[in-house]
Amino acid sequence: MDAAEQIKKFQEFLESEHHSDLLKAIRTGKKSLNIDFIGLSKFDIDLAESVLEFPDDSIKAAEIAAEGLEGKNVFVRFFNIPNSQQIMIRNIRSEHINKFLEINGIVRQKSDVRPQVTSAKFECPSCGNTINVLQLDTSFKEPSRCGCGRKGKFRLLNKELVDAQAIILEESPEDIEGSEQPKRMNLFLKNDLVSPLGEKKTNPGSKIKVSGVVKEVPITLRTGAQSTRFDLLIECNHVEGVEEEFGNIEISDEEEKQILDLAKDPKLHDKLIKCVAPTIYGHEKIKEALIYQQVGGVQKERTDGVVTRGDIHVLLVGDPGCGKSQLIKRMQKVAPKARFVSGKGASGAGLTAAVVRDEFLKGWALEAGALVLANKGMCMIDELDKMSNEDRSAMHEALEQQTVSISKANVQATLRSETTVLAAANPKFGRFDPYGIIADQIDLPPALINRFDLIFPIKDLPSAEKDSKLAGFILKLHQNPELNVELDTELIRKYFAYAKQKIHPRINDSALEELQSYFVRMRSGSSSEDGGVKAMPISARQLEALVRLTEAAARLRLSSVATKKDAKKAIELLEYCLAQVATDSETGQIDIDRISTGISATQRNSIHVVKELINELENKLGKVIPIDDIIREAGSKSVSEDTVEEVIEKLKRSGDIFEPKRGFISRI
Repeated sequence: MDAAEQIKKFQEFLESEHHSDLLKAIRTGKKSLNIDFIGLSKFDIDLAESVLEFPDDSIKAAEIAAEGLEGKNVFVRFFNIPNSQQIMIRNIRSEHINKFLEINGIVRQKSDVRPQVTSAKFECPSCGNTINVLQLDTSFKEPSRCGCGRKGKFRLLNKELVDAQAIILEESPEDIEGSEQPKRMNLFLKNDLVSPLGEKKTNPGSKIKVSGVVKEVPITLRTGAQSTRFDLLIECNHVEGVEEEFGNIEISDEEEKQILDLAKDPKLHDKLIKCVAPTIYGHEKIKEALIYQQVGGVQKERTDGVVTRGDIHVLLVGDPGCGKSQLIKRMQKVAPKARFVSGKGASGAGLTAAVVRDEFLKGWALEAGALVLANKGMCMIDELDKMSNEDRSAMHEALEQQTVSISKANVQATLRSETTVLAAANPKFGRFDPYGIIADQIDLPPALINRFDLIFPIKDLPSAEKDSKLAGFILKLHQNPELNVELDTELIRKYFAYAKQKIHPRINDSALEELQSYFVRMRSGSSSEDGGVKAMPISARQLEALVRLTEAAARLRLSSVATKKDAKKAIELLEYCLAQVATDSETGQIDIDRISTGISATQRNSIHVVKELINELENKLGKVIPIDDIIREAGSKSVSEDTVEEVIEKLKRSGDIFEPKRGFISRI
């Protein structure tokens, strides 16, 4: 089809199908006109075919046709490309060069927007002739000679600039099979695709669908010669954000019926617990928590703009070989959108976001990390205790505020990371001491632990009966690897996705009263007989965790109302965790400060008593106070010698007191 005929046909098509859209675009000052490819193929199959085979000429013809209908400087963009032209990044070959294709993936990196010259006009100083030179290459070209025969310098009259931006697109994890590494492709966006509105679609971590033309890019060697190898780049024609629903899972009508039937099953709860990790023996409470974590609570955005997270974070701290990593790996298969990272293999930048040098437009670019890429999904972190403190501290903001703020080089950005975190760690000395206090053996900063809603210690203690059952279970698995499971993984995934997409429960009055009375009962139950520091059994953070768990329990039943029964399940799960992790061995009461600050109320009370004694003795004896006197006085207030020595060490470390000579202390 020759150019004139093509322009004529495009004019007919635009006049009959898109005339009102074109006029609206001109009126509102929009620079682009979106055309549904299916509509074009219905109008003229040959015209549609020419767009796919010879995209550069066809798109230019369409733009000339639009110009003929008063649409000056309007760019024509095609979407809804047929399946035959949809391709994975890894499958793009040399035969696809200069063809129109559609790919989708996750934005990994994005450069700044910079102007680029498309054409320049030069004047010949001898004859005054104007020469127009198209700038298609990366280097700026001047005319080699004029029609009058002149060679040499020409005067630059003007140049046309367009805004340009480079993006690196990576394949989505759900499109990749097994252990393949996701492949990347450079995208080149210009004109209105880099407008402030379009910018939002292409933030690192967001999923986009792109249609455009595959181009080859020459590679220049260090010697200055051109390489025989070429790079690939896609010049984008249309960019569309893919709606990030829970894992983008499509549920057919038949599957929806299966899911609704399953929700009516009275034994649903037990079935899910059994099937969520069938190859792992025991740990029913943990499996129940992981099921609630998959569906999560409801995210709420209030009128004042404050967003309360709905994601439930779970931390497993356990002895080696008790199945933590197995559980995590299994949950990665069940979760519709999951990323897995492990201790030493993860850095702070790899978890949140990194600022890297952009080779394409020579600036700085943002590269999203695991917590940002798992936005609206799950992030599994194994070996949390093996990570360095700096790297762990990068997670604080992502866990509570669900954003990642970056302020490095000249890049200031806030990325969304609405991510549920499931983490596993080992105790301080590799294994739990059965006689020690569990909270003291969790070697993680209190500020980080405090952000996890549920913390499960997993102890591996020898017991003849339990060991024989466990050994029997594991050996049977090896003898017969085929598992007979009631619910298959795909159905469980779809069930969780359906619950998260469609169900948004609200807490009813009876559930609210149940949670309120539990909170008040726990707080009023904490008393200190001698008028010392009160234990903090539970804080507002745990109350929010209870709300999220209650909503998750209702979501699991596919119910839009969270009832008293759901609240009781949430309380039971939280009590199970607190009883193990936050019980003060000296008073037998639950004290949340054990894990949230690292200092229990009993210790705080002792510090208070010792400080008072030091004040009193200083008034009696002067500046230098013998430690023996403090121990004797503390004994009368039922504080043991060991506790006094421990408190004095703490005060010395914090800089409240010092030891001028052995056996004596002074206040600073």
